[in-house]
Amino acid sequence: MRGEELIGITSFCAVFGETTMEEQIGMKRSPSDSDDDSDRPAPIVQISVLELKGFMASDAPYELVDVRSEGERGIASIEGFRLLDQKYHDQLCGCDKDRPIIFLCHHGVRSQQAAEYFRQQGRRNLYNVQGGIDAWSQCVDATIPRY
Repeated sequence: MRGEELIGITSFCAVFGETTMEEQIGMKRSPSDSDDDSDRPAPIVQISVLELKGFMASDAPYELVDVRSEGERGIASIEGFRLLDQKYHDQLCGCDKDRPIIFLCHHGVRSQQAAEYFRQQGRRNLYNVQGGIDAWSQCVDATIPRY
């Protein structure tokens, strides 16, 4: 599910409060951000945890990348996300450059840095989860511990 399909939906989240999906999405692709522009890296799209939930419920192909440490994953994790170790890094570098990759960390900072690294490697369809797993535990699944 893409952000454009969620436009106009209003939701309540402990992190964002009552907001529309447009406000939660933050940066959206514009017509000038065309995937056909091979001279510059594609932008990293910021997505909310609610968009992530929709993405995960879809049948779309994607990669879910957790850039936190193994210790942090031991405290809290979301099913389907894989730890970004060297082996997974190499797999991602070898997959289709247009395959969507969604990055997650604790609050969204390290995942943004990881997405930027893959962007510089020529990857497209990169997504960063705003608020990270902390926002997920507040807005989507309260059974995920906060730390």
